Amino acid sequence: MCGIVGIAGVMPVNQSIYDALTVLQHRGQDAAGIITIDANNCFRLRKANGLVSDVFEARHMQRLQGNMGIGHVRYPTAGSSSASEAQPFYVNSPYGITLAHNGNLTNAHELRKKLFEEKRRHINTTSDSEILLNIFASELDNFRHYPLEADNIFAAIAATKPLNPRRICLCGDDYRPRYGCFPRSKRDSSAGTGKT
Repeated sequence: MCGIVGIAGVMPVNQSIYDALTVLQHRGQDAAGIITIDANNCFRLRKANGLVSDVFEARHMQRLQGNMGIGHVRYPTAGSSSASEAQPFYVNSPYGITLAHNGNLTNAHELRKKLFEEKRRHINTTSDSEILLNIFASELDNFRHYPLEADNIFAAIAATKPLNPRRICLCGDDYRPRYGCFPRSKRDSSAGTGKT
């Protein structure tokens, strides 16, 4: 059981994500994390073991600039309680992708091995969420044209369905086409929280 929030808007989202994680704290007390993307398309990440109020000090919040981000509070059911297992996870290739995940992959060991043998993707933690992120990234890497079309992203998401059949996926929009798949007005704002 974990808590996840994602927000894409026109205003800075760091405080809204923090507030949402505070409300979701009952879903995970082991670790907390927030990642945002700033105006220069740079990811800003802070994650550590502890409660939301302990992980994020004013100096951390000031660095988490951007109008889009995701947050996660962790209740570990798999992997370890190491700070390296805190989410969201980030992978830089292709495009820069982040993931917050709630669930378990029952065949994580085989998937880890297959990812390395077939795609040369190294997994740094024992978290099955990092494996899921790298599978998604590997599927996206099959599409060589940039910018990606929405159908490409949905095909990559569909390829992960057998691994994680109950899921909610939130993606960026055309406001930041580098990460986008849901076209809508730049003035539109949407937020999503998920629990499974």
